[in-house]
Amino acid sequence: MMRKRWILLAAAGLVSVGAITWSAMASNVETPDYAVSSKSGNLEIREYGPTIVAEATVEGERDKAIQRGFRIIADYIFGNNLSSTKVAMTAPVIQQSSEKIAMTAPVIQQAKGTSWNVRFVMPSKYTIETLPKPVNPQVALIEVPATRFAVIRFSGFAGQGSLDKQETLLRAFMAERSLVAANLPQYAYYNAPWTLPFMRRNEIMIEINGK
Repeated sequence: MMRKRWILLAAAGLVSVGAITWSAMASNVETPDYAVSSKSGNLEIREYGPTIVAEATVEGERDKAIQRGFRIIADYIFGNNLSSTKVAMTAPVIQQSSEKIAMTAPVIQQAKGTSWNVRFVMPSKYTIETLPKPVNPQVALIEVPATRFAVIRFSGFAGQGSLDKQETLLRAFMAERSLVAANLPQYAYYNAPWTLPFMRRNEIMIEINGK
């Protein structure tokens, strides 16, 4: 099951050749369900069940990559698939550097020009067999196993300075509990671009190694 919440969500719509604009729609969208095993203010340890994601890997700066990845996957869920089926929108949109690191490696700064994985979690009613098959080879459907994350939630604009500050707090939270990162951070965005800063929900999620 996935929990539901009302959010203002951005939808991509074609307005002219090669141009994309954002239109607002208030939607009762699904968000992945999870259990909180530990909490300290806006920091949590979460246990997520298995999910399926639609993922696109794109090159470029972080902010431009999220826009490009969003457009690619939005095109898929709005019906550009083999069965021309529309797939319900979910939240959040997740972005992660596609560079892999060993579990014992130090924190790696994300360089300019890196590639990014941008993900939408698919609605819980689907299986990997029943989801419509993508037409665009840039879209991959991936089964994600149950995962434990350390998460920090914050409002405001998710600029690089803010992300770096919040990640430092999250890693300190993990260090206090002797938790080891299994991968690079994931950035989760829940709101439309024009949402007022104090109303925004942003998260940094770091997968935890082991049980």
